[in-house]
Amino acid sequence: MLAPCRNPDPSASGHRTPELASTRARLLAGLGEGLARLPLRQTTGFGSVTLPLPGLAGPAPVLAEPHFVFSHARRGELRAGYGCVGEWQAAGPRRLETLRAQALGLKAHWYQQDPDATGLAGFTLCGFAASPEAQGTLADAPDPFPNALIWMPELALRRLGDRSTLTMTAALPADRQATLARWRGWLDRLLPRLYRPMGLAQAPGRTAIPLLRRAGVPSPGDWALAVDAALEAISEGRLDKVVLSRQVRVQSPRAFDLEHLAEALDRLYPSCQAVRIQRDNVSLVAATPERLLAHQGRRVEVDAIAGTAARAAGGGRDAALRAAMLASPKELHEHALVVEALRSALAPHSRNLEVPDRPRVLCLHNAQHLWTPIRAEIGPDLDLLRLADLLHPTPATQGSPREAAGVWLRQAEPATRGWYTGAAGWLGPDLDGELWVLLRCAQIRGRSALLQAGAGIVAGSDHRSEWRETEAKLSAMLTALQYA
Repeated sequence: MLAPCRNPDPSASGHRTPELASTRARLLAGLGEGLARLPLRQTTGFGSVTLPLPGLAGPAPVLAEPHFVFSHARRGELRAGYGCVGEWQAAGPRRLETLRAQALGLKAHWYQQDPDATGLAGFTLCGFAASPEAQGTLADAPDPFPNALIWMPELALRRLGDRSTLTMTAALPADRQATLARWRGWLDRLLPRLYRPMGLAQAPGRTAIPLLRRAGVPSPGDWALAVDAALEAISEGRLDKVVLSRQVRVQSPRAFDLEHLAEALDRLYPSCQAVRIQRDNVSLVAATPERLLAHQGRRVEVDAIAGTAARAAGGGRDAALRAAMLASPKELHEHALVVEALRSALAPHSRNLEVPDRPRVLCLHNAQHLWTPIRAEIGPDLDLLRLADLLHPTPATQGSPREAAGVWLRQAEPATRGWYTGAAGWLGPDLDGELWVLLRCAQIRGRSALLQAGAGIVAGSDHRSEWRETEAKLSAMLTALQYA
């Protein structure tokens, strides 16, 4: 069901320079031209105009609430959305089927204009929580994020290498003059942030500050008991693997600055997907190495990531940790469970399924993981949402067998995960797109941040080493937050 969206008033203007005024005039002319070609009298659907946007560099600005940003520094990619002209929500076991039905309707009634032939269409956010059940609370606070969501932004930015675009979207039917006036207001707020005049003071970099860390859930003692219970279930044959998670809350002496945080994440973790989703004055931020899937045309790419080793300052010690992980029966077994689950999910729907015989190593700033990239060619009946339903949750985030691990976790974990270990990404007009597993997460409100991380428990796991693994994963976001 289409839900009403709360949008900011985009009428406030900013600094003006000749270059900015020229860019603004060109964009307004293009938007007017595109609007004239859209079927504005249609009684349902959306109309979008996409234009080239020169010089888009650095992190996406924080303009207003709600907004979302996906950026990958190493790939030189960015997608950002501001405001909301429509959203669809769902919950329960059939949540992704429900969203897919809405997306099919969107596909049929999303009218695109690309006057300058950029070839880059508009996009929506698509995301969902770890579990299809009702959200409940996160650390005794209501979770502001719906269980599953498709969100159509009013203003969208995209950067792909050295190409950048701006897309403006209106819900139909729409009045041409009123729509153009509203889009003009967005430009007046956006452009001064993207093209700051020479001599205008730039935001200074922040120095790291200590964060006050509060007691987490579970406690070390409860964690040890949970790991022991998991190992007992594994030894009895009820589970092969289960992923236990932790929550830690930290407090900063200053309000967290999301633009500084984005810069820190891009700098510290350039090979990760940085995610920021803000709704109701709460921001979900992640720096995740794990792509759930990428779908374009008939091609699908899936990442199997499981098995973890620490990093070391010395090259020799770092290489030794990597070699030990590659030779560890425990780590290889944990990884193989994920690979086999993804292979089994894709095989009935694929041809030319490509699964490497041995994993590679994915090296991050604070950890290194076993990684197997899987590729497949799929039939025309599958799209991003159907694929997500097939693949999520993987053994990397819940366990194996999937259903048994889910039931066990609902009884064993003391806190709701929310969107942590769910997925988020972008969905295009043809129901293609990309989704990333939400790992290394923080939910931020003002000066407070709730962090989440987990570890996979298999035969041979030790609660002390698994606790240290979660500490290493928590440190990814803790380090970045010190600069926010």
